[in-house]
Amino acid sequence: MKFVCLGYMDESRWEVLSDAERAALMESCFAYDDELRRGKHFIGGEALASASNAVTLRAKQGAVDVADGPFAETKEVLGGILLLEANDFNHAIALMSQHPGLRMGPFEIRAADESINQLVAARSAQFSA
Repeated sequence: MKFVCLGYMDESRWEVLSDAERAALMESCFAYDDELRRGKHFIGGEALASASNAVTLRAKQGAVDVADGPFAETKEVLGGILLLEANDFNHAIALMSQHPGLRMGPFEIRAADESINQLVAARSAQFSA
């Protein structure tokens, strides 16, 4: 089963780390990602730029409202996405519970919606032919 792991972080916690502490944390995250790769669990992922450069789009009264920021009611903002292959939900939890990124904030784990993803892949294939 595929899972999408949304990694949240409190950016203020990152900002107070020294360069050496940041480098050590990143290396520990990369090392754990390598463990996931060796186990054939790591599918992919993307880090995100600071939430201070984000915008949020909402449909409002028939128009699109563009607002600066992620507008989350929390200090923690989405910091990255990790795509994970696991046997089941409990396996995904066990794998991500060891990720060093938890020191910066929580991970939200959701199963991928394979039926919709198949529709998206089929649609994409029409454009690459």
